[in-house]
Amino acid sequence: MASGSKPDSMDTDPLGGGLSIAVERNPPESRLQQLGVRSWPKWGCPPGKFPVKFDARQTCYLLKGKVRAHIKGSSECVEFGAGDLVVFPKGLSCTWDVAAAVDKYYKFDSS
Repeated sequence: MASGSKPDSMDTDPLGGGLSIAVERNPPESRLQQLGVRSWPKWGCPPGKFPVKFDARQTCYLLKGKVRAHIKGSSECVEFGAGDLVVFPKGLSCTWDVAAAVDKYYKFDSS
């Protein structure tokens, strides 16, 4: 990938209401350091299906795992996994279909 090229990302906004999941695939280590990712709390879960509602914007970096997030009220789903930096907007409801156990760093925005 040439420096200055846009990272491989995916935005999904099936409801048109501004609630989308943004996935940045394999961000460079410099970006992770800039965000302070390794100082964030860690969380993990086993394979299974879990309903999730984000009461605050969450940014997370997956160390391992594979997830399909099915957005509530839509047939759309977003896939992400190990090495991905993912942003969930405040107010989003979805179901995580975890195919491989997740281990992630995460942070909630205070706003």
